[in-house]
Amino acid sequence: MQYRKLGKSDLEVSAITFGAWAAGGWMWGSTDRNDAIEAIRASYDAGVTSIDTAPIYGQGTSEEIVGEAIKGISRDQVQILTKFGMRWDLAKGDFAMHSKNNNGEDIDVYKYAGKDSIIYECEQSLKRLGTDYIDLYQIHWPDSTTPIDETFEAVARLIEQGKVRFAGVCNYNAAQMEEAEKTLKLVSNQIPFSMVNRGVEEETVPYCMENNKSVLAYSPLERGLLTGKITPGYRFQEGDHRAGHKHFQPDFIKKTNALLDQIKPVADRHSATLGQLVLRWTIERPGITVALAGARNAEQAVQNARSAEINLSKEEIDSISELVERF
Repeated sequence: MQYRKLGKSDLEVSAITFGAWAAGGWMWGSTDRNDAIEAIRASYDAGVTSIDTAPIYGQGTSEEIVGEAIKGISRDQVQILTKFGMRWDLAKGDFAMHSKNNNGEDIDVYKYAGKDSIIYECEQSLKRLGTDYIDLYQIHWPDSTTPIDETFEAVARLIEQGKVRFAGVCNYNAAQMEEAEKTLKLVSNQIPFSMVNRGVEEETVPYCMENNKSVLAYSPLERGLLTGKITPGYRFQEGDHRAGHKHFQPDFIKKTNALLDQIKPVADRHSATLGQLVLRWTIERPGITVALAGARNAEQAVQNARSAEINLSKEEIDSISELVERF
């Protein structure tokens, strides 16, 4: 496994970080708690020391699972990355979506990052995670109803109190990052990036590279599409958000699988799966520090971790990148 520092901080994380969205079940059809715990532990045994979660993932379920999974591991050997700013229990801020919780009950989700809300959310996260500090605390989505300085003054207070080590953002553009930096130094931005979704390379990734901010790429496997296991007509479980997603419509699946067919010989040469090759290419991409990869079970988790062991030549990386550019 490779380990990389976030921004100018001394926080070192694994280049493949465990993404615990699916572990919470919410929007993924369901979750098996024991499988999720085993996946995180197997991941750790394979060198993945960093876990990214959020309160909204299963409305606390994902954080509880992470807390359970890290019991027995020395706290300074694991890095917990979590978030704030999405409330399903408070109607305040920017309305985000109608959804259903894991019990099938209707919930309304809001993007809200007011000061008191952040302090409250942090306390709840610490309880669920079973820890007294969070390594990286990230705003989940921008909230247009709260001044950015108010949000980051609250995070600064949590850092002063020792409850948070470092601050990051998710889904922020360059201008929003610049504004936040007037109040508090950021170490990272977590943004969507994959072979078939590279919009952030236009402005946000260059800004992060110029200003020494790390990029945590989420959905690098495009929610499973880049594993090559999804074919047109694939049937998702009830409650799985991918069924209606634009990247899971037949034409896009066909186009993506054509790209995967072209890069498969490289994967075969390295006795790797397509998913492993995609993750390895992602962490080689200029400006990308970390790839967040989720897993439903221990076998998937170990496969993801082993992607960091693939040694791609410059020629192989360039040839894959050329095919990606054409896509």
